[in-house]
Amino acid sequence: MRSLRLGIAAAAALLASLAGPHAGVSASPDPRLAQVVARVGAVTITVGDVERRMRAVPRFQLVTFGKTPDEMRRTFVERVLVPEALHSVGARARKIDELPEVQKRTQDALRSARLSALRAEIVTGPGLGPTDVARYYQDNLGKFDSPERLAIWRILCKTRDEAALVIADAKKGSTPQHWNELAREHSIDAATSLRGGNLGFVSPDGASNEAGVKVPPAIVEAVAKARDGEIVAEPVAEGPGFAVVWRRGSMPAVHRKLEDEAPTIRQTLIRQRLEQGLKDTIARLRADKLRDHAPQLVDALDVDAAGQVAPKTRPGVVPRRPVGRPAPTETPHGLR
Repeated sequence: MRSLRLGIAAAAALLASLAGPHAGVSASPDPRLAQVVARVGAVTITVGDVERRMRAVPRFQLVTFGKTPDEMRRTFVERVLVPEALHSVGARARKIDELPEVQKRTQDALRSARLSALRAEIVTGPGLGPTDVARYYQDNLGKFDSPERLAIWRILCKTRDEAALVIADAKKGSTPQHWNELAREHSIDAATSLRGGNLGFVSPDGASNEAGVKVPPAIVEAVAKARDGEIVAEPVAEGPGFAVVWRRGSMPAVHRKLEDEAPTIRQTLIRQRLEQGLKDTIARLRADKLRDHAPQLVDALDVDAAGQVAPKTRPGVVPRRPVGRPAPTETPHGLR
């Protein structure tokens, strides 16, 4: 059993190494790289394989293979690549590659290799130059350049006199709890009364970070003249009613320059292109490779609230309990 586990681990390691960051990249035309260093069964180790694998090893580890470059190369082949190939050949001879757990690891390695190849194609391909970064910056300027925003809480009253009374009451105890009580009692705005009239962080144009909220210019202007934490002294006309307004706080204006955001934008573009590339690849492979697709067959399985998967039972059918001796029960005379 221990040798089986070692064989599985070695086979998976070899597959992972072959599915490294250069997998999927076209082979170099240099004939030197195609020269054979060793053959182990059906496995061929070339000069290109040795160079690729050694480039992935940190320098501090390479020096443990020898004192000179030539000694490092020879020792690396003998200690790493040849044993890996021997394990691979031995695993195939024992048909370990047909085991479900090995096939799963093979699929994982191939999937990782495909993702790495797709990412390499995107990073080295067109569409990620300075012009593309600058275009993304301009198209999404609101993410990098935003004005000062004010946190506004508002209680909308029916009349000016009622609003004046609410202002006086709110100033006696300007705490969020007291304000929330006043909002529930007096505000005629059903959409915000239960959350204390919180309108969110509002820009000078009245736009809020709360979805669907647009603040009238008169309220924005009145709040802009107040200080953080101050209740506006006079009611503000809003439609047929009058608003009691509290400036809860503010967020300063933000301006992030293109040169500072360029690395982040580039990573965003890579991620977007990678996601789109994955969708396109799946769609293409699905149309070309997917066969005998019968998803209705999985309807025979049940997934309970705990995430356990089991065969689905028919309604009214009581699961049969295993036959066996009943468990002992406690009686006045002991276990029976």
